[in-house]
Amino acid sequence: MTVADVVDGDAVTGAGIEAVADLLAGRTWTVLSGAGASTDSGIPDYRGPTSVRATPMLYAEFVRSVDNQRRYWARSYQGWSRMGHAEPNEGHHLLAALEPHGQMGVVTQNVDGLHQRAGSSPVIPLHGSIADVVCLGCGRVTGRRELQDRLAVLNPDVGTPRVLEHAELRPDGDAVVDEWGDFVLADCRACGGVLKPDVVFFGETVPRDRVDQAYALVDAADVLVVLGSSLTVMSGFRFVRHNARAGRDVVIVNRGVTRGDDLATLKLEAGVTETLAGLRDLLSA
Repeated sequence: MTVADVVDGDAVTGAGIEAVADLLAGRTWTVLSGAGASTDSGIPDYRGPTSVRATPMLYAEFVRSVDNQRRYWARSYQGWSRMGHAEPNEGHHLLAALEPHGQMGVVTQNVDGLHQRAGSSPVIPLHGSIADVVCLGCGRVTGRRELQDRLAVLNPDVGTPRVLEHAELRPDGDAVVDEWGDFVLADCRACGGVLKPDVVFFGETVPRDRVDQAYALVDAADVLVVLGSSLTVMSGFRFVRHNARAGRDVVIVNRGVTRGDDLATLKLEAGVTETLAGLRDLLSA
């Protein structure tokens, strides 16, 4: 059974949400969330229907040269003006409020920490946290806000990071910046090593223990609910494929085609927040 794609019409959207609620009623469910869960907080996604094409820096690029690190941190210094002040949106709070109605926890591909701040628990951040910085030399983890202050001192001519438009900002917290060649890097205060945001870059491997925790949370539930992810990258798609192979239901809520559509029990083309609002009303009735 597949819910018809939702493009226009509240009646169709309502019917789709009712079908999802009927599938979840009286059952347990784990959420796999993607960038679409955070767009209402002002954080853009990579692959949504209205997203602007962006090319993220690969891990191999970052570690290859100081110039690439300088380019990344110059962009991140600007991007933090939006990412560092993002707040959980209504969808984040609605999801946390659905825990009494079978919601067991969240596996998220997002690095913004907004699920945790909204009160969801447990939350497994597959790709790490943009609020942390890790030293590639000694492994010391420090706060991103502290680094922002250090970069401001080292780069007084850059000026105060401006508030960026949606199209200039990337979902991993960096921005489109043309002038970066003279940007001064901060190194690890403990060992002088190279600092990197404590997130999994494209081309980097998600830590095995984190993957195992995510599988355990997915296996503990009756249903896997995907919220706002195109499932393009394997780090998220693997859980949909795993659940389908185990004969468990998969629900996908996303605007646009996803890699897992053929494996879904139900596919609803709708926004995350509107869907969760409908589920709250129906599951609480």
